Amino acid sequence: MQALYTAASGMAAQERNVEILSNNIANMRTTGFKRQRIEFQDLLYQNYRRAGALTSDGGTQVPVGVEVGTGVKTAATSRIMSQGSVEVTDKDLDVAIRGEGYFIVNLPDGRSAYTRDGSFERNSSGELVTIDGYQIQPGIVIPDTARAISISDDGIVEAFLNNDSTATQLGQLQLARFVNKHGLESMGNNLFLETDASGTAQLGTPNSDSFGSVLQGYLELSNVNPVTEIADLIAAQRAYEMNSRVISGADEMMRSATQIA
Repeated sequence: MQALYTAASGMAAQERNVEILSNNIANMRTTGFKRQRIEFQDLLYQNYRRAGALTSDGGTQVPVGVEVGTGVKTAATSRIMSQGSVEVTDKDLDVAIRGEGYFIVNLPDGRSAYTRDGSFERNSSGELVTIDGYQIQPGIVIPDTARAISISDDGIVEAFLNNDSTATQLGQLQLARFVNKHGLESMGNNLFLETDASGTAQLGTPNSDSFGSVLQGYLELSNVNPVTEIADLIAAQRAYEMNSRVISGADEMMRSATQIA
């Protein structure tokens, strides 16, 4: 009985939906996290009578056919790249992006990754790095003697060195943007990778050419809405339950059929 397999596909789809929702909820406090949304598509249909089929030699056609679907499948898990709220931290090397763009990270294997997580630190060489120690591009070195470090909204990093009375520019942060930012590949650790779907990274400076500005002493929070996620979780649970009841109903029908004397 096809209903068993159709309902089973629905249960599998809702199980995957719960997995996505649980990941969103688990990352409610992850800096720069972007929530995911699952998208479904119906499966192939069995056509028992096609619309437009001839029913007489005179050319009479069937206005509506008979087709039965075979279930549902997971088509995509799209990532919602909307702006998250920003939270003040008062830490000199914490930087949030307000608007379009991603910080550029140099991975150990030479590839570039991209992130909205601006919780930066200095390594033993004074280089500006992520909390995993990956260097921010372009490389910015903050000397040991630097004091009163400031980062402007256009990404210029300045500091007073030694006993200087004027600030010295140490470098400028760059941002990257993509034609299709939803096509970026998540690699964990708050990092994304460029793909053929996302297009090539377009580089620029903050607060110019439609790039966002940066805020020193702030971090961008996750864009997960707890109320929405809980509501979606309840809906997924109910959908899973209804599909399981379909399986139970189909089983009862098959049992009744086999008991006919």
